[in-house]
Amino acid sequence: MRRLAASFLLLGFLLPAAAVLGAGGKVCKVLPQFLDNKGRNSLSPSLYERDAYQHYLRARPGLRRSLRLQVLYKARDLNWEQARLRAELRGLRTNSLETVSLEQPVKKSGWFGNWAHFDITGDAYEKFGELAAWRVTLWEGDRQLSEQESFLWSGVPSSSPPGSQAPTAVTR
Repeated sequence: MRRLAASFLLLGFLLPAAAVLGAGGKVCKVLPQFLDNKGRNSLSPSLYERDAYQHYLRARPGLRRSLRLQVLYKARDLNWEQARLRAELRGLRTNSLETVSLEQPVKKSGWFGNWAHFDITGDAYEKFGELAAWRVTLWEGDRQLSEQESFLWSGVPSSSPPGSQAPTAVTR
């Protein structure tokens, strides 16, 4: 009987908290990854192997062909037609700072979270240089729901003068 009463009491505390967190979305995880000339970020499905291969590619810039930003996000009760993810990346090439902004619509595909990715390939990757900082935001219309940024994002100045827009490329 005590367990049943304790269960109801615990449920009474958790349900209002779940209702408050119900609507909206969150950017949970961002993983910057290099891809080789075959488009691989790993040689096998093992997470250890992925991290080892990323270390290998970081040490050998000649083997890299593109940069991918893997993003895990969660979203509930959104207007899915207006929801979108935006990734802003700052790359350092010699002494110049290149800022790239990529955007894509949000798609609901999982119960617990959804993965999206942003790729910089080809000439854009060659021009971009080394990744210095990134920021990923989740939007519903004009309202920003969530943001996650690298720890250097605030410390790296934008190459654009104040008030101007960074170049934008739309993917997918």
